[in-house]
Amino acid sequence: MIALDEWRKAAHGFDCAGHHIAYRAPDQPDPQKPWLLLIHGFPTSSWDWSAMWLALEAHFNLAALDMLGFGLSDKPAAIRYSLLNQADLQEALLEHLGVGEAHLLVHDYGNSVGQELLARHNDRTLSFSLKSLVFLNGGLFPEQHRARPIQKLGLTPLGPLLGMMLTRDKLRATFDQIFGPETKASDEEIDGHWALMSENKGQRVFHKLLQYIPERKVMRSRWVGALQDTAVPLRLINGGADPVSGAHLYHYYLEQVPNADAVLFDDIGHYPQTEAPDLVLSAFFDFHRKLRTVSP
Repeated sequence: MIALDEWRKAAHGFDCAGHHIAYRAPDQPDPQKPWLLLIHGFPTSSWDWSAMWLALEAHFNLAALDMLGFGLSDKPAAIRYSLLNQADLQEALLEHLGVGEAHLLVHDYGNSVGQELLARHNDRTLSFSLKSLVFLNGGLFPEQHRARPIQKLGLTPLGPLLGMMLTRDKLRATFDQIFGPETKASDEEIDGHWALMSENKGQRVFHKLLQYIPERKVMRSRWVGALQDTAVPLRLINGGADPVSGAHLYHYYLEQVPNADAVLFDDIGHYPQTEAPDLVLSAFFDFHRKLRTVSP
């Protein structure tokens, strides 16, 4: 992974709806390369993509932001966090960068943001042209999402206490449970994730971010329908050892999505992009070679 200090130094920022949003994108995009928008998951940040960044950068102009409440971006305590607003941020970033069409690579919480962008594309209300969409592990179907105990606690009246209770060691314990049996996160990764989660008093809003779980249920018809009725090329790359959205999600995806294109890695957990970046890159580039986005 790219060291966190280096990642911080490369961060840019823009204002959206009165909030400062941190992002990473090229200062001088290559006009010969397509754009790839990467959307991170909960509770981490765009730094999740750093293990694959350089390999992807060889073929794409990359753009990735820290969503509101995450990473280096603002974390206001007095707002209601919504996946719909996070989708607005993605559109605002591409508008800020002057991007008219892009491919997507999304993970976890970002899957739902990607589904909303896909639904907007299908409705012809999206501000850019969506060329393709690759999902990693995440709650594409709310009925298949197996929330962790700490997430369930955050949705109770005790939720505001969750940020006070969360520690670096508890984050390590949670990651150990959702990673594959042979792919534990390094201490450097845990330290980096914890630093970014704690940035800008992030513990205050941790429970607020968890509203994505009931929001997925409310939006199920729209977001699952977007998967089932689209001409946009889709692929799922899934770590099967993930207890949250692993092999059970992969098999359900095959049942629910017409002509489903999906790849399963049995021994990888919830963060395939950091647990096995080479495997994910291979499956991702295979998909894009078929689309002729990248050369053979």
